[in-house]
Amino acid sequence: MVRDLHRVRAHVPSLYAWRPTLTAPERKKMNKNLDLVPQGVAWEPGSGTIHAHESGATRFSTSQMEPHFRMKLSPKQSALVDALRSNGVNSSPVTRADIAEANQSLGKSPSVPSWILHDDARRAGRGLFHVPEVTGGEAPVPTPVERVQTAPAPAVSTAPTPTMCDTTLAMTGGESTSLIPSKMGTYVPFGHFADLDRIVSSRLFYPCFVTGLSGNGKTCMIEQVCAKHKREFYRVNITCQTDEDDLLGGFRLINGETVWQDGPVVAAMKQGGILLLDEIDLASHAIMCLQPVLEGKGVFLKKIGQWVKPAPGFQVFATANTKGKGDDTGKFVATSVLNEAFLDRFPVCVEQEYPSMSVEKKIIKKVMSSLDCLDADFANNLCKWSDMIRKCYFEDAVDEIVTTRRLVNICTAFSVFGDKRKAIQMGVTRFDDATKEAFVSMYEKIDAEVAEAVETETAVDASEATRFNLTTSYDQKDVVKSMGAKWDAQGKTWFVTGDQYRDNPAAWDAFSPTALMSENLEGTECPF
Repeated sequence: MVRDLHRVRAHVPSLYAWRPTLTAPERKKMNKNLDLVPQGVAWEPGSGTIHAHESGATRFSTSQMEPHFRMKLSPKQSALVDALRSNGVNSSPVTRADIAEANQSLGKSPSVPSWILHDDARRAGRGLFHVPEVTGGEAPVPTPVERVQTAPAPAVSTAPTPTMCDTTLAMTGGESTSLIPSKMGTYVPFGHFADLDRIVSSRLFYPCFVTGLSGNGKTCMIEQVCAKHKREFYRVNITCQTDEDDLLGGFRLINGETVWQDGPVVAAMKQGGILLLDEIDLASHAIMCLQPVLEGKGVFLKKIGQWVKPAPGFQVFATANTKGKGDDTGKFVATSVLNEAFLDRFPVCVEQEYPSMSVEKKIIKKVMSSLDCLDADFANNLCKWSDMIRKCYFEDAVDEIVTTRRLVNICTAFSVFGDKRKAIQMGVTRFDDATKEAFVSMYEKIDAEVAEAVETETAVDASEATRFNLTTSYDQKDVVKSMGAKWDAQGKTWFVTGDQYRDNPAAWDAFSPTALMSENLEGTECPF
């Protein structure tokens, strides 16, 4: 290969660019052994192009190319640029996800093409690439520098540079190189979504403290703003044990070697990502290490002697159930009183409320649709029920509250069991018995269907019962079926009529029957 380079150099009369055919091992060898390139020839690792100059005394740096050597895009490369523009990408740098989407629209592999991936001049950061062609610009190619021969400097003993670990890959278990969240099909913007959206789109450093009761979508709102703008999202859940090492980074033992790994805060700063300090009011005094970060001036990593300045677009959000002043209600145990100087470094604080009833109905119906169990009446009744409970809570009439998150959990239970009352009971079981019974009773007053079901399925004496529910295992299904039991698809249980039981009670007692007075005596075909 080197002989070929010298031969080319001997025959070039003037400025010249040549792209040889290289195997992968040859390309790798040239990239690692750049001193093999002869005088007057520059090797471009990204495109595999060799550049020669008329004057053998001038040598080009391997990473700096003469503007004359800029290559025109091939038809395939131009097609990718056009696809990026069609997808609304009108600025550079572009994300890996943008390129993948454009490739898929062309029917190609979603991976980043080699002419971008292997060109050092196009790298703008983790998962970001310079593609100025989308704005009508030219490929990024710096100017050449002249190599000056100097006497070798005397050897100086210096501390070894610590081995660095890829933080993004470490945070994703090596499965992904991007932390851009996915858009939720069930998400409905509400509350301060528009305000946070403007903060992120401004790309100004403007730390924001988001407070509010649990389960009202604080974290999800920030995540979906990042998904909308395709911004990398670094979520750090704070506890009383979170310290500087967890946040800023430290030395880790990886594959038998001690390596430095940036913490999520430093990683977000370097990549210009969105940092979320979740449940920040659980933090100890160790959180004060983020003081300079919240000022937007950078932070000094004293363990490796490195000063890190935030990249453009870096933003900090913090969420908490309190306003950093502690909690005396007993609802949010272990929350602490945060340092006033720390809190003062958040220029804005927003308080997230629960969604209005109309918005919550949209959320619940979308969730039900995604679970294939849409019941518009049930969704409307759930929202009326939660709104009634919240009004009672804020008037100190009850001690507990039904959050939007709990309504979503009830929808999930409904999709699994197909029973409205059972889904509600499972949703409020974690409350004390008095509160649970009160909440279920409140729902029965709203939903006549559930109340009627309770009245028609009341436990009675065996001599008067019209129906007996059986307690069976999966292995017993064929036995009870052969004996004449019926399957209740809504209740997800086997049953027999009162007459069937009384004809042979000894046989049915083996299945722990429950006597009921019910009008539902029609069974369906068992699905398993």
